[in-house]
Amino acid sequence: MNCRFCKEPLTVSFCDLGKTPLSNSYLNKNQLEEKELSFDLHAYVCSSCLLVQIGEFEKPENIFSDYAYFSSYSTTWLEHAKKYVEAMVTKLQLTEKNLVIEVASNDGYLLQYFRDHRIPILGIEPAKNVAEVAESKGIPTISEFFGVSLAQQLVKQGKRADLLLGNNVLAHVPDLNDFVEGMKIVLSPQGIITLEFPHLLQLFLHRQFDTIYHEHFSYFSLFTLQKVFAAHQLDIFDVEELATHGGSLRIYVQHADGTKKHSGNITSVLAKESTAGLHDLSTYTRFQEEANLVKRELLKFLLKAKQEGKKVAAYGAPAKGNTLLNFCGVTTDLLPYTVDISPHKQGRYLPGTKIPIYAPGQVSENKPDYILILPWNLQNEIMDQMKHVREWGAQFVVPIPELIVT
Repeated sequence: MNCRFCKEPLTVSFCDLGKTPLSNSYLNKNQLEEKELSFDLHAYVCSSCLLVQIGEFEKPENIFSDYAYFSSYSTTWLEHAKKYVEAMVTKLQLTEKNLVIEVASNDGYLLQYFRDHRIPILGIEPAKNVAEVAESKGIPTISEFFGVSLAQQLVKQGKRADLLLGNNVLAHVPDLNDFVEGMKIVLSPQGIITLEFPHLLQLFLHRQFDTIYHEHFSYFSLFTLQKVFAAHQLDIFDVEELATHGGSLRIYVQHADGTKKHSGNITSVLAKESTAGLHDLSTYTRFQEEANLVKRELLKFLLKAKQEGKKVAAYGAPAKGNTLLNFCGVTTDLLPYTVDISPHKQGRYLPGTKIPIYAPGQVSENKPDYILILPWNLQNEIMDQMKHVREWGAQFVVPIPELIVT
């Protein structure tokens, strides 16, 4: 297996999480007795460019063509998207003469706010079931995978982006070079790219190993991404640190001959990465023990709760939760069920663990003593949404970066 950016052989292990099914391959009742496909979930770090990545075990077409994640079910994420749009409209002085293109536009959660400003928009969303929802909202959407081929088609149609954006898509790209080159092609001469993605630094510092799953092919530091974009004649001129998804970066990119000056934020983030050891290959080899510590803490808590006769439920059915539960070997014996606000997940079962997913109302009926929050990045939103559980003395449990009962 070779690095998906620089093509060097991958030999250095970052985190081995064993064999698991695809984290978004939720099961229906008829599939419970069928054998699930599982793949090695083993992240490596390239000894040359320091890109953390896993191998490609399943074609993107089989992962993303029918997708269970809809962005609009998180109020926190909608607020984040709206705030971004307001900032970009002002910062770039966008008008009806500009074109905004979003790659991995999901159900139109973000582009709807640009439409409200009467700015021309175009979504690119490979998951057909999700793209149909966007179209039903009046968001023009192309249901294809983005890369050089699609970018060339768009340019032939006279479509070039003045703002090209992608939120939490870069990690999902198996052919990184094709994707970045495609962005360069479809970007107008003075256009700007913004990309948001979980920051490898936060994954490392806060034991966020559960954000490693098969649908995430790569995990990025700013240090490595500078190399990736420079190789395609693109220039990262600014970066923002965000609180989303446990700690993310938003990078601002222009053509290599662009005129925007580099922000001091770049120097600051690179310094933080260097201090944490992300420029040093030996740092990466120590991460496995951090994941093992989280595993031991969670199993210790669940076993103790069971011995004491306490009832435990989970909230959420996110991909990260499936990585966590499968790595820890948690099944219905220790965690009988989870609940999720998305109707697209209710009535199904988590991959691997086969834990059933109910609507949130199940919690009020069952009255568990503890609620394990699997999407820990949304813990504040969930605790507020489920604050009524305090009436019977229930407590929330957050498993990462360390197990906290509150």
